[in-house]
Amino acid sequence: MGFARTCSVALVGVEGVVVEIQADLEPGVATFTLVGLPDKSLTESRDRVRAAVVNAGEDWPQKKLTVGLSPASVPKSGSGFDLGVACAVLGAAERIDPRSIAGLMMLGELGLDGRVRPVRGVLPAVLAAADAGHRQVVVSEEAVPEASLVPDVTVLGVRSLRQLIALLNDEPVPEEEPPDSLSPDEPGSERSPSALSLPGQGWAAPGATRRAERTLDMADVAGQHTARRALEVAAAGRHHIFFKGPPGAGKTMLAERLPGLLPPLTAQQSLEVTAVHSVAGVLPPGQPLVTRPPYCAPHHSATMASLVGGGSGLPRPGAVSMAHHGVLFLDEAAECSGRVLDAMRQPLESGQVVVARAAGMMRMPARFLLALAANPCPCGRYGMKGGGCECRPASIRRYRARLSGPLMDRVDLRVQVKPLSRSELAGLHGSSESTAAVAERVLAARERAAARYMGTPWSANSDIPGHELRTRWPAEPGALSRAEEDMEHGLLTARGMDRVLRVAWTVADLAGHDRPTAQDVDWALELRTGIRRGMPGSPAAVTASRGQP
Repeated sequence: MGFARTCSVALVGVEGVVVEIQADLEPGVATFTLVGLPDKSLTESRDRVRAAVVNAGEDWPQKKLTVGLSPASVPKSGSGFDLGVACAVLGAAERIDPRSIAGLMMLGELGLDGRVRPVRGVLPAVLAAADAGHRQVVVSEEAVPEASLVPDVTVLGVRSLRQLIALLNDEPVPEEEPPDSLSPDEPGSERSPSALSLPGQGWAAPGATRRAERTLDMADVAGQHTARRALEVAAAGRHHIFFKGPPGAGKTMLAERLPGLLPPLTAQQSLEVTAVHSVAGVLPPGQPLVTRPPYCAPHHSATMASLVGGGSGLPRPGAVSMAHHGVLFLDEAAECSGRVLDAMRQPLESGQVVVARAAGMMRMPARFLLALAANPCPCGRYGMKGGGCECRPASIRRYRARLSGPLMDRVDLRVQVKPLSRSELAGLHGSSESTAAVAERVLAARERAAARYMGTPWSANSDIPGHELRTRWPAEPGALSRAEEDMEHGLLTARGMDRVLRVAWTVADLAGHDRPTAQDVDWALELRTGIRRGMPGSPAAVTASRGQP
């Protein structure tokens, strides 16, 4: 008779739950029973663990073996429990001292040859272990950099079960060859940078758009002054933005440059983003911490589960969570399912996704900057010079109706992107500002807003509740007169009025104003309604006219 216990972590969404692994050996027919609500991949661990133990040079106990995962009410998925199960079995068989593993947290999949392989979700698992008071964690050698991001936790990386047994028994540690694996650049590699790289910023899901290694520069965008100014406002205040225009006008080109304008992630934001990407299994080897805002651009045919999260079994993060603290770009938004688009209304308001399943409810972070792009009609030529649109009025109405009113009411900035003529394109070569110059102004505006909201739960203008903004941070007297007129004429809703004031504060921050002026509010109105107000220029021009850098 023998008994041993150790610990591991079950992932529920992007959060970890500490699980105690108990192994009990009793006289009787040699069987191996695994209890505690395991899924299929975890049930299969019986065969992996048995083969790994034997190939590590140990005898498999010929007794009645029961392994329990507690609490049994928590669904358990994946192969990350293999290492803990193997050590609990060896402890019950007295091949290792049960006391040496009682306080250890173990995370790793076992190969049939006994090698320890990395698993998804190491960072959130170690964070959960640290919160529960565990200070020693055993992971695969490849996962050590990610696990070491958590302070006050001792991380032990091993290549094989044989090495871990030797360490626990204070025996000489055998040398192990590095695992044979696909090169990161090999097409078949699951972690291939070709599947993961962003347009110059951070990392994203395998479905994200791939671009060149260099950072995409705003200087490459010719003309489009209004759209460029709107992009700057979106980055400075974290406002959602919608580009509307014919094919080839530059909508996608503009949206892809938005991540480069955002400030680097803070330490806390980096941990949050890294945890999501770790659960999704897209962290690149050697770069365990995401420091730049992520960018995710799913195809317009994406399902609801791939966009907001879900899937069979335990839900996995969707595109809205992969873009947490970054940019989610939906190109050809009017081609997306209306049901899928409307599912984003909750995360746009709350900054998180709640996925309900029979096993329970999972919350995943989803505070992102949304960029939408769409053509004016199915053929894309509606309203262009020379005409050429062949779409029927009914098809145009159906096409535009997919972007519902409640969704668009949550989008602060709406920009018409018009195609450039040949003469305009030739005359504008090399005249555009670079990403670095615009990002410097964005960072200064973010710092002004952060100083203003110090001591509150908010840091960006888009976060402020409307009633707080109206009472604690109002605009200059009379500055909202035109906005109030638009509200009377039905051009603005009450929520739209609050969003105009938020955008006006961002415009004021970019211009260096202490409070939004009438010009700031009018510019915010133009960006929201598309109705030109005869404003004198961009926030950058206003800043320059004041003699500020």
